[in-house]
Amino acid sequence: MVRIVVLGQGLVATHLAVGLERIKSGELEPVGVPLERFEYEIPVKSLEIVGSFDVDPGKVGRTIYQVAKDMLGSQLPVPQSLEAVRVERGIHAGSVKGLIPGARGLDEDLGMEEAVEIVADRLQHLRPDVVINVITTERAEPFETLESVRERVRRGLVSASQAYALAVLRYAEREARRVALVNAIPAPLANDPVLVSMFEDARGLLLGDDGATGATPLTADLLEHLAERNRRVLSIAQFNIGGNLDFLALTIPEKNVMKEKTKSSVVKDILGYDVPHYIKPTGFLEPLGDKKFVSMHIAWKTFNGLEDELVVNMRINDSPALAGLLVDLARISYSLLERGYKGTVYEVNAFFMKNPGPREAPNIARITAFQNMVKLLQGLGALSTGLPGRGA
Repeated sequence: MVRIVVLGQGLVATHLAVGLERIKSGELEPVGVPLERFEYEIPVKSLEIVGSFDVDPGKVGRTIYQVAKDMLGSQLPVPQSLEAVRVERGIHAGSVKGLIPGARGLDEDLGMEEAVEIVADRLQHLRPDVVINVITTERAEPFETLESVRERVRRGLVSASQAYALAVLRYAEREARRVALVNAIPAPLANDPVLVSMFEDARGLLLGDDGATGATPLTADLLEHLAERNRRVLSIAQFNIGGNLDFLALTIPEKNVMKEKTKSSVVKDILGYDVPHYIKPTGFLEPLGDKKFVSMHIAWKTFNGLEDELVVNMRINDSPALAGLLVDLARISYSLLERGYKGTVYEVNAFFMKNPGPREAPNIARITAFQNMVKLLQGLGALSTGLPGRGA
């Protein structure tokens, strides 16, 4: 069994929990889980969520079942088995300040140093193999040096994601245990050389940053298509509007900046040159809920100097799209840990993440990234080398 702890019991984590239990009971096919096209060494049914942390007073102390009934009960059947896991109070660091009334973390009651220790204590009790970070988008500045880490924690100058990363490291150190942290939000963890080095020293994995689920991977593949045909891209416009908590958080400028950075890096990396572009989340509209609206326009010059253009409009269920990717990220993390991988792994990040670590690593077309990742996993013997199959 692969034991998982989730950080942030929002829509993504709740879809992950509900979807996993439904797959395990046989009532749901693993659609949206990329590697289920193949035969993977770790079946989906072996994944088990054993813990959850949040700072929302409406979730802390309740079971995932109760939270899921409130969030998804009108849309989906919620498995009773989720009664087994209770949401615990986590670290806030102001990550949802002004967004969730009454949100409070261990750090506000006890200070950041003690909060990190308490989360590490709880991780020791829960004994996860993989920790998945899906808290609300927050602003975070990378650590400058290894020496600065302790000082910034002491002064409370770390983000919630960074504090959780340090708690995972503390747990790994105490237990002499190899642990993976998957960072699916824009905070630069796998793009922070100091944190990556710390995970290397702990023989753990740090994968990230910012799960790529909708417009960004599609934009990357379209740009690769144009680049391969030597068409000169003239301009790119791409924006998202949604009505979930993450889009509400992005109305705060410093949080929006983090997301914009991870979305815009794809252009020059793939084309080899920059072009006028507008690629960013642009608004919150509550009636859209979790099904975000995406629009894209790309203009380019073709043979004989003529100009072509492409326009795409989509509605995408935002949270379940990421939850399906997290199923594979948990399985891949465990496989890599078992084979001695440590630090971060670009071949995995390049497919799953908008801003793939390590720092300065390029964005590439997701079609290419998928092939590279499959080749790596097949070479390790984790993935079948035959034709893609199916099964959970």
